[in-house]
Amino acid sequence: MPFEYGRILVAVDGSDASELAFKKAVDIVLRNDAKMFLAHVIDTRTITTVAPEVYDQTLAARSENYAQTLLDEYKDKASKKGITDITTHVEIGSPKIKIPKDLAKKFDADLIICGATGMNAVERFLIGSVSESITRYAKCDVLVVRS
Repeated sequence: MPFEYGRILVAVDGSDASELAFKKAVDIVLRNDAKMFLAHVIDTRTITTVAPEVYDQTLAARSENYAQTLLDEYKDKASKKGITDITTHVEIGSPKIKIPKDLAKKFDADLIICGATGMNAVERFLIGSVSESITRYAKCDVLVVRS
């Protein structure tokens, strides 16, 4: 009997790469009759790089609203394709740590799907990519979708 994935974590950030990852995830979820966990991690670097005098609760609230809107849109797309078991989750922290260590464990994922790029080339060079970190630290299979 072939191996089937039953619990698939899909990390999305609104980038073109995550859109491609989402589309591939839909196919895999349907093929495996799996549960889909859509997750977005609000990167604390984007919030904390704002000057302290500019930072206020509205920035955090706007980030959370954006994340929930993004996940709701993806959930709607997945539902229209026939996926019925979908959970969405917003987390705050470092996506490099939260996705492979916390969220994969929380949802007992047996596959994580993410896009290959989300940051610009300079950020990837200086701090490494999120997808690289996911593949390094995840305890389950990881599919990195390239454009």
